[in-house]
Amino acid sequence: MRYFAAVARERNFTRAAESLHIAQPPLSRQIQLLEEELGVTLIVRKSRPIRLTDAGRLFYEQAMQVLGRVDQMKDATRRVGMNRNRLLSIGFVASTLYGGLPVLVRKLRRHAPELDIQLLELLSIQQIPALKEGRIDVGFGRLKQSDPNIASTVLREERLVAALPEGTPLAASDAPLPLSAIGGQKLIVYPKEPRPSYADQVLSLLQDAEIHPGDVLEVREIQTALGLVAAESGICIIPSSARQMRSDVRYRVIDSPRAVSPVILSHRAGDGSHHLGLIKTLIHDMYAENPAWLAANNLRPPL
Repeated sequence: MRYFAAVARERNFTRAAESLHIAQPPLSRQIQLLEEELGVTLIVRKSRPIRLTDAGRLFYEQAMQVLGRVDQMKDATRRVGMNRNRLLSIGFVASTLYGGLPVLVRKLRRHAPELDIQLLELLSIQQIPALKEGRIDVGFGRLKQSDPNIASTVLREERLVAALPEGTPLAASDAPLPLSAIGGQKLIVYPKEPRPSYADQVLSLLQDAEIHPGDVLEVREIQTALGLVAAESGICIIPSSARQMRSDVRYRVIDSPRAVSPVILSHRAGDGSHHLGLIKTLIHDMYAENPAWLAANNLRPPL
């Protein structure tokens, strides 16, 4: 992959070989083997300078991301191995980025500068095995679980809002939206997989209230869901704090005490580490300040 990236960057086998400090024939052979493995041509060799095929451009873009991640992994591993930094991995669902997670991480960096904090986007259901396998140390999700090896605390219950296409009848008012108004509407839910997930929370909320939407469209992530709402492809129910994501759709708070989604802190059971204790203390202090985003997005006070 590094050999291909060098050729793609230099647009010349000779210069690429010189930058890699190898001879040109083995470099050419490695690129040929890569193309044979993929079953596609990556480089048009007859042109001067050489150029990438469409497949080659795609592979180059993906290769640079992978290689960058590999370099980050190597650097983090060296720092931990040399005892210069302790690695703390935090898993999170995307919607928590629009609540208190960024504030918490900034406070954590100030109070524990020795930590090398790694943030990994993981769905709630993915955080449980990640915690048990040691891939993350703390998780912020929205799905309640009963695994005895994982301790979970509901930090707060966040309001749910309906994201509505501008110019549609439901978007004509700013008043709280009755849950019954969702009936018959085309509904966009996320994530599509794996399940159970936040999508099931939304569908269960409607099912328990005996409200039946029209078509249900499942998409992979909240960004896609809101983009489809903007394109007038349906409506979507999202956590209140995620209203910051797009300004070209209308939002109405859902008028139901059950229309909430928990924000849950999870960690390995029995973890008594100093840094976990610090995280809990910072969260408590942050909620005690009652910031505007917290008051605006919660139906009930933090637990």
